[in-house]
Amino acid sequence: MRYTNLDVLASVAASTRSWRRHAGLALFLLALATLLVGFARPSMNRWADREEATIVLVIDVSGSMQAKDVKPTRLAAAQNVVRDFLEKLPKRFQVGVVSFSETAEVAAPASSDRQLAIDAIDYLYPQRGTAIGDGLARGVEVARAAEAGRTGRERPAAILLLSDGSQTEGVLLPQEGAARAKSFKIPVYTVALGTPEGVVEFNNFGGTRIIPVPPDPATLKQIATTTGGRFYEAESVGDLREAYERLGSLVSKVERKQEVTYAFLAGGLVLLLAAAAIGVLTFPRLP
Repeated sequence: MRYTNLDVLASVAASTRSWRRHAGLALFLLALATLLVGFARPSMNRWADREEATIVLVIDVSGSMQAKDVKPTRLAAAQNVVRDFLEKLPKRFQVGVVSFSETAEVAAPASSDRQLAIDAIDYLYPQRGTAIGDGLARGVEVARAAEAGRTGRERPAAILLLSDGSQTEGVLLPQEGAARAKSFKIPVYTVALGTPEGVVEFNNFGGTRIIPVPPDPATLKQIATTTGGRFYEAESVGDLREAYERLGSLVSKVERKQEVTYAFLAGGLVLLLAAAAIGVLTFPRLP
C-alpha cells in the first residue's frame, strides 16, 4: 500500500504519539495517587458473622397479652415467632429468658442450651401488671451473670424486649431500667406488640368487662434510643415475624474494619506498568 500524501500520514502519527504521551502521563499520575492512598493504610467496613454473643429475651406476660388483636393471642403469637427466632440463632450464642408482669422473673439463665430457652418460652402464660423497668434490670443481671468467672474477651450482649403496654407495676421506671442497660453498654432492641384497638375481656360477676389495652410505642422507642438499640412495631403476626428476622440479622452480624492497603498497592503497580508500556510504545528506543 502506498501513501501519496506524506503530510497527512505524518500528522496522524504525531496525533497518535500525542495521545499516547498524555495517556501515559495520566496513568502515571493515577498510579502515584493510588500508591499514596495505599501507603496511608486505608480500611473499609464490612459485615461479618458474630462468633459469640449473649442474647437476653425479655418478654411481657401481663394480662393484656391475652388480647386477640394479634392472632391467636398476643402471647401465643410471640411464643411462636420467638421459638423460630431461637432455632435460627447461631449455636454458640448464649440465650437467656426473662418474663415480667407485676414482677420480673428469670425463666431461663443465659446458656448455649437452646432447648432450655425454647422450653422457657413455651411455659410462659399471661399474669397481671406490667413492670417494664424491673424486666430490663433483670435482663441486665442475666447478661452480666453470663460473663461471671469468664476469662478472655468479653462476649457482646443485647436485650430483646417485647411488650404490649404501658408500665403499671414495678419498682424501676422504664427509663431507669434503660439507664442500667446503658451503663453496661447493653443495647436494648424493643418490639411494641398489638394494635390501638386491642382489648381484653374479663368475666365480672356474671357480665363481661372489656378493657382497652393499646401498646405503648413511645416508651419502647425511647428505651431503644437511650441504649443504642432499635425499635419495631408489630400489629400482626407478619409484622412480628419480620421484626424478629431483622433482629436476628442485627445480633448475628458485626461490623468490622478491614484494611485494604494491598489492593491499592497492587492497583498502583498495575497502573505504573501500564504507564511504562505506553511510554515504550510512544518513545521506542533507537537501534
